[in-house]
Amino acid sequence: MKVVIFGGTTEGRELSALLQQAGAEVTVCVASEYGEEEQGRVAGVQTRVGPLSGEEKQALLEKAAICVDATHPYATHVTASVKEACGRAGVEYLRLLRDPGERPPAGGRNTVMFSGAGEAAGWLREREGNILLTTGARELPAFAGLPPGRIYPRVLPSHESLKACEDCGIPHRNIIAMQGPFTRELNTALIRQFEIRFVVTKDGGGPGGFREKAEAAEETGTWLLVLRRPEEQGLSFRNVLDRCMLRLGGEK
Repeated sequence: MKVVIFGGTTEGRELSALLQQAGAEVTVCVASEYGEEEQGRVAGVQTRVGPLSGEEKQALLEKAAICVDATHPYATHVTASVKEACGRAGVEYLRLLRDPGERPPAGGRNTVMFSGAGEAAGWLREREGNILLTTGARELPAFAGLPPGRIYPRVLPSHESLKACEDCGIPHRNIIAMQGPFTRELNTALIRQFEIRFVVTKDGGGPGGFREKAEAAEETGTWLLVLRRPEEQGLSFRNVLDRCMLRLGGEK
């Protein structure tokens, strides 16, 4: 049985390994070299790297039994295009939802929730202090209206991420190019080292290191600015795995 996984998350890598071990022919699509590097740890799984057009997605889905969308919960445009390609190809589509984990209470002490990066940037314009931006390089343009010297972006150590920082005028001394996961202790040390007053994060759940950032912000008395996760419909990891195993067993 052929399974195509649009990955980029820890859950997608775990699923690909389990399905490959069960005898499925698995192809995982990732958007970047970083994704390829992470996915490369799973033996026996074919990896496709780089963005795909709608036609390319549809062609890749030829003869597939199931397509699993395990992309990042904030990559809503990718999810829409994958779902559309599955409809055209006549392939069963499963959306794998990330476990929400421990979410901050609305109105909690020093915690502010926002619908998106632009709203958070507007809130920050009215306040002074350094900002630890942990939302990824793609969100940087939303904060371009703020003085670049205030922003300390923590991004992947890749050429694309560094270029995104440079394009937004971020001083090189402010760029924190590191690959996670990050512990509470490391988050706390960075907050203190760079005199951070605001930590901006996505609601990435456990795999996104959300709890460690929230605990570090609480320990240091730093404001935690959370970009809400888009609401969507889908299945848990266990339900997706069970569905794939059921199809796999029926085709053996």
